[in-house]
Amino acid sequence: MEKRTVAMDEKKGLRNTRNLILVGVMMAVGVVLRLFAGVIAVGNMHPNFLIATYCLSILVIRPNLKEAAIIGFISGAISQIGTSMAWLGLGSETIGAIAMCLLVMLPMPKLVKPLVCTFLATCVSGFAFVALAAVTYANPMPMAQFISMSMVTLVTAVLNMIIVTVLSIPVNQVLGLGKEK
Repeated sequence: MEKRTVAMDEKKGLRNTRNLILVGVMMAVGVVLRLFAGVIAVGNMHPNFLIATYCLSILVIRPNLKEAAIIGFISGAISQIGTSMAWLGLGSETIGAIAMCLLVMLPMPKLVKPLVCTFLATCVSGFAFVALAAVTYANPMPMAQFISMSMVTLVTAVLNMIIVTVLSIPVNQVLGLGKEK
């Protein structure tokens, strides 16, 4: 008797139910960690767990640009909780998630990808936030405020890249993606 096999197409992005659930769980974790972010602080600056969780989600599930924008927009909507500059996160997180999606598509060594992509995507999101703040809340933005917000962005990017790099290893192993390039 011949064995029957079913060829399954592994869907990337949000078309896969497992991936959709993963993004939802990551966002929930990001919200909870955001509430306790003050505990993990470097010079009164802390990781942005929402950015870290969407970066990790995008790194793992490889959504298309539209799906990445949706992930970023949802993250931006969640970031409205407790923000002093309302609505800026909608734009900055969407831009950051799209940047992460584009960066993940670039060929680079597996061990370097989470570091580089997360650092750059966090910088894109952070500087988009700074630019939107400069245009909407502080026009013109004083140089001291720009420098301060830029430093926060860079420290956050370093913290996020460490978090995503460390977490990408067990997440990939749990999801059976450890052998991926």
